[in-house]
Order: sequence, then structure tokens, then C-alpha cells
Amino acid sequence: MSDLFSLTGKVALVTGGSQGIGLMISRGLVEAGAKVYVSSRKKDVCDSIAAELSEHGECLSLPGDVSSEEKILELAGQLGESEGKLHVLVNNAGAAWGGPLESYPDSAWDKVMATNVKGVFNLSRAVLPMLERAGTSRDPGRIINVGSIDGFRVPALENYAYSASKAAVHHVTRVLAQKLGPKNVTVNAIAPGPFPSKMMNATLEEIGDDLRAKCPLGRLGEPDDMAGIAVYLAARASAYVTGQIIAVDGGFSTGTW
Repeated sequence: MSDLFSLTGKVALVTGGSQGIGLMISRGLVEAGAKVYVSSRKKDVCDSIAAELSEHGECLSLPGDVSSEEKILELAGQLGESEGKLHVLVNNAGAAWGGPLESYPDSAWDKVMATNVKGVFNLSRAVLPMLERAGTSRDPGRIINVGSIDGFRVPALENYAYSASKAAVHHVTRVLAQKLGPKNVTVNAIAPGPFPSKMMNATLEEIGDDLRAKCPLGRLGEPDDMAGIAVYLAARASAYVTGQIIAVDGGFSTGTW
């Protein structure tokens, strides 16, 4: 069993890996034995988190931006200069925008879709040769996309572009799983429910008590909940799993508002 869930010898890249859910995933992968590159737009934050996580394993800072194809190619190129293979890509970096229907700006759609959907597609494509070199039929390369339960149920708040983008992430996951399976690369998505994070702070301040009350398990997500599913999807234990959207939400997606 320890071999099934070990990530020793694997190389992982986690976008948006310096805070919130990305940090939870980065920490879990490091502690499971992976060499993890933490990426986000702020170099100082990446450097600080990499130094912190290096106390538990091997973690390096790789600042980057996934909001445009040009910047994604730059990020992939920098990774390729250091590594010949990439075993695990975690597409976690994301943007959100909430606002009333009547005044919801067109620019919100451009920003959110560019980062949350195009960013996932373009980075996956950019590092695909590295994932193919790492993958085998018994232990494929892995793409783990971070979606949201807002991508398959109507959200409580008016986050039109965000929820639409996460539904798109879920379907891109299925499409890429079909395309990349023959290349020994699996593609799955995690659909988190409410976890404490910078992106969720305003929501939790507004309706946090209501969310806890409506959760079948009676609580918000915790770091180990996210680390556990990420390690599973990155490890040999999930080698025969692809094209799946896995809700990690305490049962939220089973209920109604």
C-alpha cells in the first residue's frame, strides 16, 4: 500500500500552488515524496512557500502566469530547462468574479475564462511532451484539473463567469482524457466544495455558517481533505482512473439550496 500511494521520484508542477487549495495540494505532494514546483504570479510568495515546504521534502519556486499563451509557453520552457520529465501537472490557478446580473462586466468573462479554461488547456498542451516522457501504461503521466462544485450545480452567489468556467474545465477534462489516454496520460478533475482560502474569504464571511449547516458532514473542507485526493490522483493507486470529476465537498453536491 505504501508503494501505491508513494510519489517518490515524481516531479510535479502546481499552478496557483502558493495559497489556498493549491498550497494544500502542494504540501500533500511534497509530503508524499514528490519534487514539487510551486508556481504563481508573485515570485516572493513562491519563494517563501517553497522554502517552507522544503522543510518537509523537495519544493522549488517557479513563478509564472497562466493568463496568456505567451506566458504559459515561457513557464513551460523554464520548467523544461530544469526537468526532462513531468509526472504530474496540477492546473489549479484560477480567477473569480462576482456581481449582479444587471452590471456583470464583459471584462469579467474575458479574465475568468482566459485563466480558468484557456490556461488549463494551453498549459496542458505545452507540457504534454514532458508528461508523455514520464508516463507508462502502468503509471501514466497525470493532469489534475481543479474545477468546482459550482461547475455542476447552480451556485449560491452570482459568480456567472466562474461557474461557467468550471463547468468548462470539467468537460475539457473529459475531452482531454479521451485524447491523451493512448499517450499514457490520465486527466481528472477535483471539484472542491467550500474550503477556507483567499478566494473564498468573502463568501465565508457572508454565508459561512449557512454552508456549514447545509453540509451533510457539518463542516468546511480542511487541508488534509484536499491533500488526500491530490496524492491519490497523482499516485499509482489511480493509474486506471481517467476522465473523472471527483467532488470533494462533504456532500454539498448531493443536496439542494
